[in-house]
Amino acid sequence: MFRSRAVSRFASTCPPPAVYHQAMQASQPGAVALTISGSDSGGGAGIQADLKTFSALRVFGASAITCVTAQNPADISAIHPIDPHTVKEQIRKVCEGFPVAAAKTGMLYSAGIIRAVAEADVEYGIPVLVVDPVMVSSSGVRLLQADAIDSLCSVLLPTARVVTPNLHEAEIIIGRSIATVDELRAAAREIGEKFDVACVAKGGHLNGEEVIDVLFDEGEETLFRAPRIEGVQTHGCGCAFSSALTAYLARGHLLSDAVREAKDYVAGALQHALKIGTQQPLHFFWNASLSGPF
Repeated sequence: MFRSRAVSRFASTCPPPAVYHQAMQASQPGAVALTISGSDSGGGAGIQADLKTFSALRVFGASAITCVTAQNPADISAIHPIDPHTVKEQIRKVCEGFPVAAAKTGMLYSAGIIRAVAEADVEYGIPVLVVDPVMVSSSGVRLLQADAIDSLCSVLLPTARVVTPNLHEAEIIIGRSIATVDELRAAAREIGEKFDVACVAKGGHLNGEEVIDVLFDEGEETLFRAPRIEGVQTHGCGCAFSSALTAYLARGHLLSDAVREAKDYVAGALQHALKIGTQQPLHFFWNASLSGPF
């Protein structure tokens, strides 16, 4: 008797099957994106941040793990790279099973992994590749071996549609310091022209009340401005930006629109940052309609 009453009460609150089916169909992701990056055990960056961002932006996310790390927002205590062959095999199986519309790279760590990813990009016909040239963590730990920087620039960047360096990564790629917006603009142009790739040079590490990012694409420059958000952790912001950019490109948005939308998404995730213990991770689902608290 109790069971039948419980089932009856539950059934009375559910929509008719046809309505439920229509709602589920409307919520289905319309594109597939692949992240090729390291695992962040703290959940705030890396593969975990990418997959959360894909889901928040209604894109089906797949992954190829390049490294397993032991970390939280404050520190990384261990890095275990995955064999390059296994990284490439992960990409192959994803591309065989799903119509990947766009992919992004994050932490690649070694020259061997970079070569494997570049080979996979060409062999498996990934339509759009976004390269986030992750080199050093927000806590100061090196995430790309020194001898892999040349491979990143000479092997991977020429296969990409867009690269998204932050200030320090752009400095390493061009070989000189950047201290002003004009120098950031020059760096975006130099990287774009040298590697025949669109470049979003991010200015979050420059001083000022505004954060200015520069897109250089096929000879045209666009500046994106937003107020600086103070007093929050920025761990995972680069991952969230590049994965949001990848999601919007997978959905067919123009590059300049995708950059603006990705920047807006990250700003919202920062503004709605969560408070969990002593940490303030990004709120990746700030834009979702939730029926209750996180």
